[in-house]
Amino acid sequence: MILQAVLYAALIGFVLVVLAIVVLATRRWLLQRSGGTFDCSLRLDRRPSAGMGWVLGIARYSGDSIEWFRVFSFSFKPLRVFLRTELEVQGRREPVASEALGLYDGHVIVEVSEAGEKVEFAMAEEAVTGFLAWLEAAPPGKSRSPL
Repeated sequence: MILQAVLYAALIGFVLVVLAIVVLATRRWLLQRSGGTFDCSLRLDRRPSAGMGWVLGIARYSGDSIEWFRVFSFSFKPLRVFLRTELEVQGRREPVASEALGLYDGHVIVEVSEAGEKVEFAMAEEAVTGFLAWLEAAPPGKSRSPL
């Protein structure tokens, strides 16, 4: 009797994990179906210790803004929205060893100022090129000087 209860609980747990994976994969597909998305981690924590505070995410271009979504979330609402007119690239760097463990392989870090606040994105080299081109493509008088 106890063995049946344990097996039943394990089966329910397994089904819930599989269901969560299917929902997360479907959410990612729905976010990416319109195009203009790229893998982009974001440093949410402002603590000074290197490597801390990185969250894996997906960024999506939406007109004059970038919408940022957590990878492991069920929400279709972006956690952050960055306006092109408020972004100014400060520099780029390679991740330190402690940061590289929490980021996608091959990503570089782009340091940005958003309305005076420091923000760090980690993205692939190809995404950096697209990001800088997007910033430069702002309407006349609104562009910020990228790297």
